[in-house]
Amino acid sequence: MSGDDANTWSINHERAIPLDRPFLIGILNITPDSFSDGGAYNKTPLAVDHARRLLDEGADALDIGGESTRPGARRIGADEQIERVVPVIAAIRDAGIGLPISIDTTLAQVARAALDAGADAINDVSAGSEDEAMLTLAAEQRCGLILMHRERPPEQDQYSDAYERSPVEGSVTRRVVEALRATMNRATDAGVAPGSIVLDPGLGFGKDVEQNLELIRSGPELCALGRPVMSALSRKSFVGRVSLGRDSAPGERLAGTIACSVLHLAHGARIFRVHDVSEHRSALDAAWSVLRPDLGCPAPE
Repeated sequence: MSGDDANTWSINHERAIPLDRPFLIGILNITPDSFSDGGAYNKTPLAVDHARRLLDEGADALDIGGESTRPGARRIGADEQIERVVPVIAAIRDAGIGLPISIDTTLAQVARAALDAGADAINDVSAGSEDEAMLTLAAEQRCGLILMHRERPPEQDQYSDAYERSPVEGSVTRRVVEALRATMNRATDAGVAPGSIVLDPGLGFGKDVEQNLELIRSGPELCALGRPVMSALSRKSFVGRVSLGRDSAPGERLAGTIACSVLHLAHGARIFRVHDVSEHRSALDAAWSVLRPDLGCPAPE
């Protein structure tokens, strides 16, 4: 299996994953300050237990990060990120948990250490813009690579429902599509195999509420870039705003998260980075049985 079409993802040089059903990546934050579950799993035994729980609930992969990317988060250096994530990845592998692991980082030094410890893919929310060595590393390691669009780094960002006016001028869909196309071209120019790439529109990252909704509706335009699209809206503030109509805590946003995830599936997303795996497994599998999976990614209108 080559992994060179939009219905597969090559997570390493030995394995291409068929995206013949919704693919769930369970979130495992090894941080004290992530917006939803900061501090819950920042001890290795707790993290391993949660990884096992995510596996039991139906996760297809794990996404492990040692730096929060919430708006206003303090940036963490490479050494501290490595101290947080590498023991967890090694312990997960020692526990016999074989799920693919992506390392959520913008620093190549962290990514290399995580890959050496047993990770399979890199999830870079800066899409290689913070560390020029990241794309070269991904090419060298022949690992999976998630490239996300963002308008601004965490220290300059706000929660989506806090923007009084649009932070992006013009069509957010056009801007995100063009940026991801350019990012993908930079990656392939660096030697990354196209089949290794997943594209993430960066819901919540420098976009207001309506722009996030537009990007969900614009899934077909993103799919037209020819790579799988990842949905990463779990428990985010714009979900709470549209589902509850008020300020809300992340834990209150489950119903809205599932609704938006199902709709994102219908608009072409195939990979879902989520906190609540069991609920998403049931909801997305049910939605998948109703949709026409034989049609693949919807064509742009």
